[in-house]
Amino acid sequence: MDPIFLFDLASKQANWLTSRQAVLSRNVANANTPGFRAQDIEPFSATMDKTALEMTATSSSHLGTSSDNLRTARPRNDTKNNWGVFHSGNSVNIEEEMLKAGEVSRQYSLNTSIVKSFHKFILTSARGPG
Repeated sequence: MDPIFLFDLASKQANWLTSRQAVLSRNVANANTPGFRAQDIEPFSATMDKTALEMTATSSSHLGTSSDNLRTARPRNDTKNNWGVFHSGNSVNIEEEMLKAGEVSRQYSLNTSIVKSFHKFILTSARGPG
């Protein structure tokens, strides 16, 4: 039976959600700063694609590997989804940031619910029929 890395995956998503919440909080904190551009981080799926495990080539006929896939979640300018840029050059929209913060909260709640259910499942299976 292959090992299940659900807890590791949930931990990575929780760290990603923490990073995203920090970026969104910084956006809200700078809502009145002239010239500040709203930022967001890459979606979790893109982050996971970039941090995938690499294969080790033991033969020259194996598929090639690349080390440029290892990246962390970094803030990026969110230019395609901005709701508008104000006269001051600031692109932060409080309503949009609150919607994103609510999305982060829902994802975190789902993450913890899945981990709790999986933990309960493991404890139940370890106890056995009783």
